Amino acid sequence: QVQLVESGGALVQAGGSLTLSCAASGVTFSSYAMGWFRRAPGKGSSREFVAAVGRTGSVTHYADSVKGRFTISRDSAKNTMYLQMNSLKPEDTAVYYCAADWRNSSYAGTRPDEYAYWGQGTQVTVSS
Repeated sequence: QVQLVESGGALVQAGGSLTLSCAASGVTFSSYAMGWFRRAPGKGSSREFVAAVGRTGSVTHYADSVKGRFTISRDSAKNTMYLQMNSLKPEDTAVYYCAADWRNSSYAGTRPDEYAYWGQGTQVTVSS
């Protein structure tokens, strides 16, 4: 079955960097669009779009709040997606989730309902 496993979350000081990874199994990775979403504390169950990449890696989208600081990438040889996060801010504190979907895979969806599969999340905490 499809499994997505995030890793790399940690406690980091403001201005620092982290790289999150999402390892996929049970999917033909190169046929899936992938995305990162996050759920901040006190924001209920809503998941905020962070970044997404189409199946070939040539199409990417970023939330305005992370544009210029975060970089999404994917490595089909390793069935893994990454999120390089630089210049982290306290407001980036959240549980980060990776997501995958085969529909419209050339397009990098920005809404949670565009993704069928989800990981369990990894905690990122940015201290001020």
